[in-house]
Amino acid sequence: MPSLAEDLLLLLLDDESGRSVVNGTSRDQAVAGAVLLDLVRLGRISSTADDPGKGRLVVEDASPTGDPVFDTALSTLAGKPVRTDAAVQRLSRGCVRVVLDRLVARGLVRQERTRVLGLFPVTSWPAADATHEAELRQRLDAVLLRDAEPDERTGCLIALLHAATAVTKVVPGDRARVRARAKEIAQGNWAAAAVKKAIDSVTAVVVTVVTTAT
Repeated sequence: MPSLAEDLLLLLLDDESGRSVVNGTSRDQAVAGAVLLDLVRLGRISSTADDPGKGRLVVEDASPTGDPVFDTALSTLAGKPVRTDAAVQRLSRGCVRVVLDRLVARGLVRQERTRVLGLFPVTSWPAADATHEAELRQRLDAVLLRDAEPDERTGCLIALLHAATAVTKVVPGDRARVRARAKEIAQGNWAAAAVKKAIDSVTAVVVTVVTTAT
């Protein structure tokens, strides 16, 4: 199964153009946050945060996972506890490209290189097989438009999309309703306490960075 970071980036890419529906800063920070949450959910990292955005992340187990994205993140953060904002910033450098390569390898997107005005090179990643993404969108629609209860994975995706101000760009429909429901989910208690603590800390950092960037 694709990681949380892969699922998030897949949702942030427009199927036709292959370009991000949010700016690069928002995308990079959100994907880095997803990598951290993946590692928290695997028990590899824990959060000391009592107040969102102010805690530190501790690598509990840095042994190889077999996933290059996770292993790079663990080696980057191993050692003394790291502030959540610093961890997100470190992982955002180059993380998206590796996750994009994973999506290409899974056959979910394809890489296209073109030139604007015949001069400037542009790379995009349009959809190659939208089956998995369609399943993701069905789960998001059920939670955000039909008030279904989220499982932990879907809740994490919604919290990250909400933090990156991307939820209405990913889920079509009544924008006010989608935003309100996404905010409710982001603030809800649908995850285990340790995971929810990390979610609140990571998303607080993403919100701050995205707000500053815009």
